[in-house]
Amino acid sequence: MRTLKYDVVVIGGGPAGLAAALKAREKVEKVAVLERNDELGGILNQCIHSGFGLHVFKEELTGPEYAQRYVDMVAETDISCYLNTMVLDVTEDKHVVAMSEDGMLVFEASSVVLAMGCRERTRGQIRIPGTRPAGVFTAGLAQRYVNLENFKPGSRVVILGSGDIGMIMARRMTLEGAHVIAVVELMDFLAGLTRNKVQCLDDFGIPLKLSHTVTRIVGNERVEGVYIAQVDKDKKPIPETEEFIPCDTLLLSVGLIPENELSRGADVKISRITNGPEVNQYMQTSWDNVFACGNVVHVNDLVDNVTVESMNAGASAARYAMHKLPEANREVPSVTGENVRYLCPQRVKIGEENETVRLFFRVLHPELDVVIRVKSGDKVLSEKKAKRVNPGEMCHVEVKTAEITGDDVTVEVVK
Repeated sequence: MRTLKYDVVVIGGGPAGLAAALKAREKVEKVAVLERNDELGGILNQCIHSGFGLHVFKEELTGPEYAQRYVDMVAETDISCYLNTMVLDVTEDKHVVAMSEDGMLVFEASSVVLAMGCRERTRGQIRIPGTRPAGVFTAGLAQRYVNLENFKPGSRVVILGSGDIGMIMARRMTLEGAHVIAVVELMDFLAGLTRNKVQCLDDFGIPLKLSHTVTRIVGNERVEGVYIAQVDKDKKPIPETEEFIPCDTLLLSVGLIPENELSRGADVKISRITNGPEVNQYMQTSWDNVFACGNVVHVNDLVDNVTVESMNAGASAARYAMHKLPEANREVPSVTGENVRYLCPQRVKIGEENETVRLFFRVLHPELDVVIRVKSGDKVLSEKKAKRVNPGEMCHVEVKTAEITGDDVTVEVVK
């Protein structure tokens, strides 16, 4: 067992981890990235569609192009990248225990950045009744098959869930010659970005059935079809609306779950809403020396947002390693007001510096012509109008810490 010492150790070599590592390296000398796969870049390597980088690079890139930009930037530094390295534990004494091709490694770090990303919900987690034939895939797995393995999952496809990856795969399967019969969504609103509905569904004439769900899968060796039905206001299927759709493939795009087994094992405090670590504006978790960023904290809509958040985490982790992270006089919680599902960061530290803190949030339901209001106690800190808000698209507000005079910061979205 070898012991290696670093200022900052980043767990995860996707876009979040690479952005955090690069920013940390600007301030400290010894930075390591631990990646369980045999290449850097994370999930972006299979996302061959365009639409990435509009904010960060001011140009439209594919997923692999965006990832390669960061892989190339890391290659130009002396950041140590350990591939095929699975992290097993983050211990209380700041040690990261990992298994690599060279055996067990122990990393002693002044600070650690969690950047493990997220994974898809499976059929077992949403409990669709019926048989268990071949032909049921998560949308991300189907994307990997088509884009990286050159394998066509099926010919007649139903997609459950209107998340971004589901809509993107509706277009991708159509371009591969499959017939995408419908995208079925349980909620009465779109789960993903509006631009993906336009570009992936509307442009290809693919029906979107809101307030519907798959009630049963039929087939023995292979999927032969699915039953779908409309749901009532309590999201329960209405029996008389049930219809059978012949198909050979069902893709599931029913949400993403932050990869937080390591976080939970380290007893980092987890938000019950986001299923990711609770953090402050420095992306610092309930452990002072452990930071987190990207989809492991909360599922983002754009990789550009992941990058900005991760740069903050990397810089903060480096400042902590240098004993230069600002001290706080007090800390206040971020509180969700009307039509706000969650806020990130969940806590705001207030010290001597007047910092600008960006609060990301998602709404509970779509709304037009709203006011986004930030308050501290009875004091209104800011207001801005928005033509529309949608749960599939993240919003953000900014607040100055010197203006926070109450015991919390509240964000609300009102008509």
